[in-house]
Amino acid sequence: MLRVERHTPSVVSITIDRPQRRNAVDVPTLAALSETFDALDPTTDRVVVLSGSPPAFCAGADLTGVTSEEFHDHLSRVLRAMAGAQVPIIAAVDGPALGAGTQLVAVCDLRIASRSSVFGIPAARLGLAVDQWTVDRVVDEFGMGLARSMLIAAEQVDATVAYSAGVVQRLGESGAIVDDAHMWAEQIAQLAPLSIRTHREMLRAATRRGATAVDTAALRDEVWASADAAEGRAAFLEKRPARFTGR
Repeated sequence: MLRVERHTPSVVSITIDRPQRRNAVDVPTLAALSETFDALDPTTDRVVVLSGSPPAFCAGADLTGVTSEEFHDHLSRVLRAMAGAQVPIIAAVDGPALGAGTQLVAVCDLRIASRSSVFGIPAARLGLAVDQWTVDRVVDEFGMGLARSMLIAAEQVDATVAYSAGVVQRLGESGAIVDDAHMWAEQIAQLAPLSIRTHREMLRAATRRGATAVDTAALRDEVWASADAAEGRAAFLEKRPARFTGR
């Protein structure tokens, strides 16, 4: 489900370990992630490396046996715990990071990816919608252009495009990404932690947003309760194209 190891005295390695589900996250995995990030101690934990067991970083959400609202409550808790963490987080992406995978990547401070990796939010293919907090974060991290491609056209962004856009800071070869991320983490762990902490807070302040005039939470709830959402889930399970009606 989740492997947490101390790679070195100052670097914590967190691995989503559900390869049989391509590391799609379920509620127990999200709960374990929340507990892990909440338990970080900045006096000893200088850098975190987040990765997934091959063949993916995280293929999205595993809603098996739970309601969508229960899942999203847990996912929201994880994303906010990561965004508020007192230590930098490196996403080591080797393979697909889709849906919840892209959301996890978006709240990491730094990203290293293999050239074969892809990012995307396929919600529109399933008749679903992410929340405003996620949209804000994706726009901040990926830029408005790539965010539009992922959210409106449900297109995937490959790692080379993400690197060119500054979303991914380093590119590497498949199979070596986690090791490269650990080496990078060790270099960062040698830097002044108070300086890093201060700069991270300043970066957060630079992207903080005001309230929106539209009740986007209500719009999202309407999408999740729609007939199209039920059709999208059914089509996914039945491995057929969805037939959306706009209701």
